[in-house]
Amino acid sequence: MNFLAHLHLASLANSSLLGNLMADFVRGNPHDAWSPAVAEGILLHRRIDVLTDSLPEVRLARRHFRDETYRVAPIALDVIWDHFLALHWDTLQPDIALPTFLASAQLQILPNIANTPAHFQNLNRSLWQERWMERYAEAPYLQHVLRAMALRRPRLAALSATYQDFVDNYHHFSAIFTQFYPRMMAQARQNTL
Repeated sequence: MNFLAHLHLASLANSSLLGNLMADFVRGNPHDAWSPAVAEGILLHRRIDVLTDSLPEVRLARRHFRDETYRVAPIALDVIWDHFLALHWDTLQPDIALPTFLASAQLQILPNIANTPAHFQNLNRSLWQERWMERYAEAPYLQHVLRAMALRRPRLAALSATYQDFVDNYHHFSAIFTQFYPRMMAQARQNTL
């Protein structure tokens, strides 16, 4: 899962949005440096990542990547799942519009980032101003996202090429997402993630 799905599942689980969004920027035991609520949010994010990667549907989705992109497929899939969540938001979460949800999340997160890792603060400057999570609904925007990720981390250069896998297998990925994501939503509501 990427930014949007982590925020969405965290909100359904009544978990810290800051902790869930920041988790990839925190190493080690989060209870050593963060409040209990933020630390639990970081741990929820980590559990969601492990759970998602182990789902049979997600393992099946990896088979839709070419040999040259297979290694980075899990990272590309995180972005792809956010695309389908943003695209189908009104069906999956009809009680609140995506821009309203994101505005609320921003209001909860930004006042608390002063003591967070510098890379996380830098991410937040672009994430909200450029409306990344809303734009995930636009399939062509994913090409930009995947290229930018590849440029920031040269050992992930193959991410640039995963856009073609996304386009070629769009309907397969869509069907896979609709199989597993509603289950994850239910687990988040039940606090069983």
